[in-house]
Amino acid sequence: MRRPGMAAFKQQKVEDLYEIGEELGSGQFAIVKKCQEKGTGVEYAAKFIKKRQSRASRRGVRREEIEREVNILQQILHGNIIKLHDVYENKTDVVLILELVSGGELFDFLAQKESLSEEEATRFIKQILDGVNYLHSKKIAHFDLKPENIMLLDQNIPIPHIKLIDFGLAHKIEDGVEFKNIFGTPEFVAPEIVNYEPLGLAADMWSIGVITYILLSGASPFLGENKQETLANITAVNYEFDEEFFSHTSDLAKDFIQKLLVKDTRKRLTIQEALSHPWITTHQLKGETKVQENKKAENTQLKTKRLKEYTIKCHSSMPPNNTYINFERFAHVVEDISLMERGFSTLAVSHDSLQEDIDALVSIYNEKEAWYKEENENVRHKLSQLKYEYRKIESLKRHLQDDIQTIGASLASVTGKYIDLRSQYESLSRELSEELSWIQDLMSNFQQENGNEASMNGNFGSVFNKDINESLMELLNRSCCEEFLAGLNLDVSDSSQ
Repeated sequence: MRRPGMAAFKQQKVEDLYEIGEELGSGQFAIVKKCQEKGTGVEYAAKFIKKRQSRASRRGVRREEIEREVNILQQILHGNIIKLHDVYENKTDVVLILELVSGGELFDFLAQKESLSEEEATRFIKQILDGVNYLHSKKIAHFDLKPENIMLLDQNIPIPHIKLIDFGLAHKIEDGVEFKNIFGTPEFVAPEIVNYEPLGLAADMWSIGVITYILLSGASPFLGENKQETLANITAVNYEFDEEFFSHTSDLAKDFIQKLLVKDTRKRLTIQEALSHPWITTHQLKGETKVQENKKAENTQLKTKRLKEYTIKCHSSMPPNNTYINFERFAHVVEDISLMERGFSTLAVSHDSLQEDIDALVSIYNEKEAWYKEENENVRHKLSQLKYEYRKIESLKRHLQDDIQTIGASLASVTGKYIDLRSQYESLSRELSEELSWIQDLMSNFQQENGNEASMNGNFGSVFNKDINESLMELLNRSCCEEFLAGLNLDVSDSSQ
């Protein structure tokens, strides 16, 4: 599904509609070729941009970046800015069909001239300012203004028409939305880009100041031996108007450059202020003497020679221009360095805090160690006491086991005696029962023989029976056999009497 505001890319083969011709230029992920529309015969420039196939890959350009460039180009219609004709897409590339700009780079054109006056320079700078003014009126910042991106539509006229190209880094600046990034070409980037500060339209004005400096002198104001030195010069605004290069440059031109190369973006010239600057609005007086014209031509000729040397040096030493990848690795490195610096600062604070925590922990450890040693001694003493008590209890246990065995043996003996006594008791009970039965029989016979005397001796018989029963119960309750037998013999003898 297409996202809101997403650029519409035609899903057709560009080769079906255009004849693809010679290569005009190339970068790491883009190739520009001349092409001709088959239906009209009009010539264009086809820019083939290699798409990034995955998020993890570093090969190719992210689709969001291509969409941003296309969306910006679709909003632009100005004589000093390249025009977008159409957009096509296939599996590997997005193809931008652009206005053909065949006049070459501005600096190459100027380097071929024998002389260059400030009046001519201001005409070219004015066209650059007009194009940037249009962009800034739409809140669009180019962010990659440099000589390679200032082209001529046709160089076969005295003052060729300038075209600003390559909007791969361009962004729409929205009010209230902070935008930061590190990109561009080191030689032309503003300090706020190097310092990773919020960016705005003012970054383009710094680049115009650098371009003007080079245009008038053939020297780069901040260029160092390496990128690090160049960036250090930019952040320190370390430049000067060398007498060798600016001995014949007007004060107005120097003032124009000075007011653009200002670190504070609030004090830097805006595009409107630059267009109103006297160096742009005022042309040099004509009617100078022939000697002055010759001297001027000689001086400007020296300028163009230095400019030619500069352009030759740039073309021979700089890598191929690429809108999207240029300075990308540097941007990542600077971001990583910034993150590392913040990380180191945080780490230093954490280290101090950690050292304090370690000292506190060591102190606590020492206190705990002393406490544990003391507790260990106490525990060892208690353990010794417990071992003594344990041995004591084991001894008591053995004595109790011996006592239990002795009691068990005694209980077995008592049980045996009890069984014997019970057997004797049962035997005696049987004998007693037999004796009682005999006594009853005897008493019955006695009563029969003395029937007549029954009434007289009734009381006597009752008393006699009562006495016998009591004696028998007493005998039954005795636990000793000898006492039982003795009592029994006594009762029997009494009964006989």
